[in-house]
Amino acid sequence: MWLQSVTAVLLISFALAQQDDDDQLTEEQKICSDKSAGELFRLKTGDTNCRNVVQCTAAGLQAIRCPPGLAFDLEKQTCDWKWAVKNCDKVTKEKKVQPLLKTDDPLCPQENHLACGDGNCIERGLFCNGEKDCNDGSDENACDINEDPNRAPACDKDICKLPDCFCSEDGTEVPGGLCPSGFECDRVPQMITITFDDAINQNNIDLYDDIFRRERRNANGCTIKGTFFVSHKYSNYSAVQNIHRLGHEIAAHSITHNNDEQFWTKGSVDDWAKEMAGSRLIIEKFANITDNSVLGLRAPYLRVGGNNQFTMMEEQSFLYDSSITAPLQNPPLWPYTMYFKMPHRCHGNLQNCPTRSHAVWEMVMNELDRREDPTVDEDLPGCAMIDSCSNILTGDQFYNFLTHNFYRHFDQNRAPLGLFYHSAWLKNNPEFADAFLYWIDEVLANHKNAYFITMTQVIQWIQEPVDVDQAANYAPWQERCDPGPRTECLVANSCKLSSDEVPGEVLNMQTCLRCPNKYPWLNDPTGNGIINKQ
Repeated sequence: MWLQSVTAVLLISFALAQQDDDDQLTEEQKICSDKSAGELFRLKTGDTNCRNVVQCTAAGLQAIRCPPGLAFDLEKQTCDWKWAVKNCDKVTKEKKVQPLLKTDDPLCPQENHLACGDGNCIERGLFCNGEKDCNDGSDENACDINEDPNRAPACDKDICKLPDCFCSEDGTEVPGGLCPSGFECDRVPQMITITFDDAINQNNIDLYDDIFRRERRNANGCTIKGTFFVSHKYSNYSAVQNIHRLGHEIAAHSITHNNDEQFWTKGSVDDWAKEMAGSRLIIEKFANITDNSVLGLRAPYLRVGGNNQFTMMEEQSFLYDSSITAPLQNPPLWPYTMYFKMPHRCHGNLQNCPTRSHAVWEMVMNELDRREDPTVDEDLPGCAMIDSCSNILTGDQFYNFLTHNFYRHFDQNRAPLGLFYHSAWLKNNPEFADAFLYWIDEVLANHKNAYFITMTQVIQWIQEPVDVDQAANYAPWQERCDPGPRTECLVANSCKLSSDEVPGEVLNMQTCLRCPNKYPWLNDPTGNGIINKQ
């Protein structure tokens, strides 16, 4: 996200001089004849030309140059770090054969069959299933939310009804009919979700203790709550257990946190199951969480895994995902179920959004507005993870940013306000942490209809909406309302462990349970030392 934002600001554009020579115009027409609208491509290959691309416009060819130190990635269609770009030797991005889905006359005599790019017919259900069933692979080349022949239908409110399903045509509608106009939603509680990604350990426990102090309480008298998307490596499961005891939500964020983003984008159903269901198993076992409350997940790097990820979630009984970002818009979006078509475009370079119907909730990540003065400043791209809002440089700026985005939700349709963090951003910037705590206290003091709750509690409210008067006694928001001091596992077991799956490393794992034989990992999540590679 940071790189896209900077690229948008720093790209240097200049128009190639138009020439009157008819031959030149003919040459440009030839160059542009097979290019799609807005496609960027090269005229010359090689490392020295890797910054330079052109696009076809009504005025002729327009040239664009990436800033120094960057190169243009043809597949991502954006500037990236030079070392990360592997296609400097290519002129255009890969041209993929398209299936013949829209023809004047049907090409396939069999019912429920569709034509590949080469004219051969295969069953409709084989299109966009993650496997190339056409000889030319074209069945996997037109698979976004608007092209997939098996895509989810548009929202149908006659079918989609609470508590199991929620959708609206543009995603901005308030559940339960509490705000028919979409504005001045005084009856709707303003829900706020604070989330943190990655391992919980000694590096961030003190930060979490500071944010979620017992003195900070919602209007119902319960301590404010957050959601933690926990990755396995380096996590202290005694600390995870205590965070759960305090009423916060624990969710899955993978075992390996594989740093190859394509692994998540292209992962199989089995890959996702090993990472996420395995992560949940490790959390439940070693943090001693026995109430089946690990219901959500977030993909590392927010790299959505398309239909494979969501198929896994159905099979493994996950309730919700919170990995899909929605572009900055007013009013912001409410969470929705994936039975019907997403109410917004798939946002992000090479992002792999699901297209089919899935029995999963999406806790959509609304981008935040990072302009200092939205009434004057020019449009800037939004940011989902707060640490990707690269123009926040001071505590005052951060406070203003939080305040503006709070009222952007509060004064419009009161869609849940999501504040998504990595702990290091606040730990490394004490001024930001102070501003955040000051802002939380101010919201709690001045807005009794604002509630800091978990993601699952948001879904529970959507399934059974209550107004602000009833919210103070709303039972799902009273669970583990005000836990007392910890009395169990005051000293955890510290386990020094190795694993055949992580060769050469000895890893320390804290747990209130007995130490396992091996460090838990993908094919041995229980740590028994028996590896199952199936």
